[in-house]
Amino acid sequence: MSEVVRVLRFLPATVAEGPGRRAALWVQGCSIRCRGCFNPHSWAPDAGEPAGWEELADAVREAAVTHHIEGLTLLGGEPFDQAGPLFHLAEAVRAEGLSVMTFTGHVLEALRSAGREDWDRLLAATDLLVDGPYVADQPEQRRPWVGSENQRFWFLTDRYAHLEADLEALPNRLEIRISSSGEVAVNGFATVATLEDLLTDDTGALRRWRR
Repeated sequence: MSEVVRVLRFLPATVAEGPGRRAALWVQGCSIRCRGCFNPHSWAPDAGEPAGWEELADAVREAAVTHHIEGLTLLGGEPFDQAGPLFHLAEAVRAEGLSVMTFTGHVLEALRSAGREDWDRLLAATDLLVDGPYVADQPEQRRPWVGSENQRFWFLTDRYAHLEADLEALPNRLEIRISSSGEVAVNGFATVATLEDLLTDDTGALRRWRR
């Protein structure tokens, strides 16, 4: 199994990609390719930057000290396309007492029935799984972190079981970062219309934040 992860983006701290303050790793490459995907630039498996899982584990450990994160979220792209190195990363993160949340376009039943050791081990090292493809004509209006109503939350350990009954009460956050060169990076969930307003600066919000 490969020791290298193709990485689209790594954030050492965010409050928009799962419970609490977390590091977030967007992997590069997706074999599912949902229609209307918010990250189509993440599909190509040969793009992004290579990073060893041990290097990424060190970055998460550093984030725990510097930013006081409580865990790591794996997004994509499709994490299960790179389950080999990612299960090593997830196991290392859990060994530090941190949590792991994983998003996938597969459904849990298919992952469990595939008979793949790498998928089984990534599932075993995941506390909270969100499964299912993004379905553009089923927009989610109530629950945080997901884009469509078909997507399901699986509390695979007791770590976040207390959130299950009150998911709809949790905030759905959007984060916007603007570099000194004016480059805009967005994470968290927002409707296409919201993103278009922000990124075209129709609302004047970005002008205010640049001041």
